[in-house]
Amino acid sequence: MKITILDGYTLNPGDLDWAPILTLGDVKVYDRSAPEEIVERAANADVLLVNKVVLSEVTLDQLPKVKYIGVMATGFNNIDIAAARKHNITVTNVKAYGPASVAQQTFALLLAIMNRAETHSQSVFNGEWVASPDFCYWKTPLTELAGKTMGLIGFGDIGSQVAKIAAAFGMHVIVYRKHPTETEGVEMVTLEEIFEKSDVISLHCPLTDETKEIINKESLAKMKPNAIVLNTGRGPLIQETDLAEALRKGVIAGAGLDVLSTEPPKPDNPLLSVPNCVITPHVAWATFEARKRLLQMVADNLDSFQKGKPTNVVS
Repeated sequence: MKITILDGYTLNPGDLDWAPILTLGDVKVYDRSAPEEIVERAANADVLLVNKVVLSEVTLDQLPKVKYIGVMATGFNNIDIAAARKHNITVTNVKAYGPASVAQQTFALLLAIMNRAETHSQSVFNGEWVASPDFCYWKTPLTELAGKTMGLIGFGDIGSQVAKIAAAFGMHVIVYRKHPTETEGVEMVTLEEIFEKSDVISLHCPLTDETKEIINKESLAKMKPNAIVLNTGRGPLIQETDLAEALRKGVIAGAGLDVLSTEPPKPDNPLLSVPNCVITPHVAWATFEARKRLLQMVADNLDSFQKGKPTNVVS
């Protein structure tokens, strides 16, 4: 099979080996593909592997040879699924390759807000400790996580990992999920209780019509003034203008975000100029170990398709 990878750089900027995929066919790898380059590059491919490249109906109509699209990620909203079905193209995705990595980044964001280690380190390198009349000082308030309430919206593979880490910090964990199930170590509550009782709210739910902008002016107004909102899920779970206003006015204490509604963000994104907001560039999934697993799982999906037993099919 002729296999074309249209945006390989995100998954593998050079520190991984494409070998698991190279054994499955004649492979051509492009680091990035602009929209106007897709049809030409994919014209002779039986298989397309993509991460965020958009494959629309107009594009797929021009690619009659394509039999399989392997999404090198969990989300597949960049693929026109109806058009893929029309052309009898099998589409697969990859799930659960990085719950530990995303949970780790969730707490990296939280600790960046609570402890401000980077702020304090920079102050040391700026000479402030050398010049200090005291043996220690702190630039920001320092607060323990122990005894605080962690509220999780969503409780899948990642949410359950976050709950375990929160418990290890001595936090009380409450959870809202659409279909609650009794789980040891956590308390299932209503969404209203999440907003009202949590010191930290972390988003781990899928993006649906029901959850889009679940963090908004109304829900923010219900939160404690010391509350912190974390999002390592999907950017549109948050109404960004409302969150920016809440941070400016001190309605809540802080936010730690690994995702935004548009990526890369526009220069006028309101969250880029607010206090007490930590933003990382969608890297929660991107540890070496998680990407290595992801690459292998992409290869496994394709191998299963070639053997006539496709797995992780979304279309």
